[in-house]
Amino acid sequence: MKPEIVFGLESAAWPALLVNASCMILRANMAAVSTFGTAIASESPPLSAIWAPENTGTPEDFFKRWASSSKVTLDLKLKVTTGATLNFTAVICSFAREGSKWFVMQLLPETVTGPVAAHGPAPVQVPVPAPPAPAAVTIVEEPKTVTESGGLLFKQKLECALQLARTVALDFNNALTSILGHTSLLLSKAEANHPWRHSLLEVEKSASRAAEVVNELTVFSRQEKEGHLAPEGNLNTVVTRCVDFFQGEKKTGIVWKTQLERELFSARFDEAKVQQALTKVLENSVEAITTPEGQIVVQTRNVELAEATQDRNVRLAPGAYVCIEVGDNGPGIEADVLPRIFEPFFTTKGSSHRGLGLALVYGIVTNHGGGVAVSSQPGAGTSVRIYLPAEKQFVMQSAGADADLTGTETILVVDDEGLLLTMAETILTEYGYCVLTANSGQKALSILSGENVQIDLVVTDLVMPAMGGRQLIERIRQVAPAMRILCTSGYVLPADKQAGIPYLQKPFTSREFLAKVKQLLAQTPAVD
Repeated sequence: MKPEIVFGLESAAWPALLVNASCMILRANMAAVSTFGTAIASESPPLSAIWAPENTGTPEDFFKRWASSSKVTLDLKLKVTTGATLNFTAVICSFAREGSKWFVMQLLPETVTGPVAAHGPAPVQVPVPAPPAPAAVTIVEEPKTVTESGGLLFKQKLECALQLARTVALDFNNALTSILGHTSLLLSKAEANHPWRHSLLEVEKSASRAAEVVNELTVFSRQEKEGHLAPEGNLNTVVTRCVDFFQGEKKTGIVWKTQLERELFSARFDEAKVQQALTKVLENSVEAITTPEGQIVVQTRNVELAEATQDRNVRLAPGAYVCIEVGDNGPGIEADVLPRIFEPFFTTKGSSHRGLGLALVYGIVTNHGGGVAVSSQPGAGTSVRIYLPAEKQFVMQSAGADADLTGTETILVVDDEGLLLTMAETILTEYGYCVLTANSGQKALSILSGENVQIDLVVTDLVMPAMGGRQLIERIRQVAPAMRILCTSGYVLPADKQAGIPYLQKPFTSREFLAKVKQLLAQTPAVD
């Protein structure tokens, strides 16, 4: 029986195999089946079935010598009917769960060797231009190298890099969620003059910086539009969080003023990415101020346009918007520089800066269907306005600084990462909740089906092995339609069919987590 493991490479353009410690092939994606034949898709065939004699030793010998940091070259047999072998660059990683060990082999083809059939399917799906010849003549081609189809190889390597970026972002987000959760919990308990408070703020600041790096990885690895998938959120919460962060840095001489619309229009947005964009804008304003009388004003407001409107460099279609405006009284931007501020790699800050800040802001906002307008005059400061499409209904205000975040309800937390289970349990129990934990969907269902167990809220990660969060939610809905559910993830947003399920983006602070839990528990669950 093949183990229930999330492979994650089923749709990859290059062959990928999941192999256990006994060198049996447990999973093969479609590209691997196309390359090596349908035999490897049967019930756990041995890796030796495609192991070419050109390799030194058996597969078992190979994995005994294999080093986790190495990239190796292997010869593997193609479909049996061809009699050919193919030279692969193999990128291999290993992981262990519950005492078992597996290897993921990603195979990038290099050179075909051995006889190649003149008829039948090509051993590797690489487009090769056919030589000019009469149709009646059978042509046996010389061995080809994949470098003749460099575009395909580049695409395969790019997709491999994207997959690696997704994996790193996901794992890094889990670690950051634990760090931010514990740190923000300690900060909430520490007095203002506590000797460790400054160090805790520095830890929180470093974790937030690391979250920016993760978000950049996520932007790199995902190309789809964000707005249609994003859950509804409160922009005032994002603005307050970002301003508090920069005020915590206490740059001498800067006066901060915040003017937030109390009844803000409802907008769908990726909270982590909008926070990333706003952080870049605020960072530019802080760096621009060099005088002791520096001032930064941050505002949110509703905007209704009856007709298309031009705001400086951006044209807005008719409709409703929420606007975040950041204004400073710095030196301003020169007229010849202003048209180029959104260009990638353009910067006036010197060689130590990459010039990607405003380009990233522009990409995030336009991917949400919005626009970024900038107005500035030398000596008169700069104003940046971020517009996001909205609906003329008001969002629920988040819990204030003095809100009571305690509770006595029972919460089931589901996550395959032990660090996150510990973090969630620590925060929730500190605020009075009864907490149950499960490190898999199956264990969560077992707890839910237990006698004399009353669960008030399920908090589940979306990406887990065996039974993912979406599948778990579907199973919960079958047995408990009225159950309150909160999704969390560092990468994957809920699918359209689950857009109504509340969602919390990793990494998050303890206060954000508690406020979301409190908000959901205050709602009366509706039975389908």
